[in-house]
Amino acid sequence: MERYANRSRQSGVSAYEIGINYILVKFSSGDVYQYSYRKAGQYHVDNMKRLATQGSGLNSYINTNVKFKYD
Repeated sequence: MERYANRSRQSGVSAYEIGINYILVKFSSGDVYQYSYRKAGQYHVDNMKRLATQGSGLNSYINTNVKFKYD
């Protein structure tokens, strides 16, 4: 997994891994969740991939849009 840049220094996300049709997100609690095209939808997963690589906004996006849509 790649370390999340956490540019705001307040994110609950610590790391991520991007796959073709999913993203794995590791939270500071140590929990890892997979968000896939199948469950969260391609639109949201692609946005999460973009935010992960930018290092900002991922935790907020998850809480607002896909909180319980993990596999």
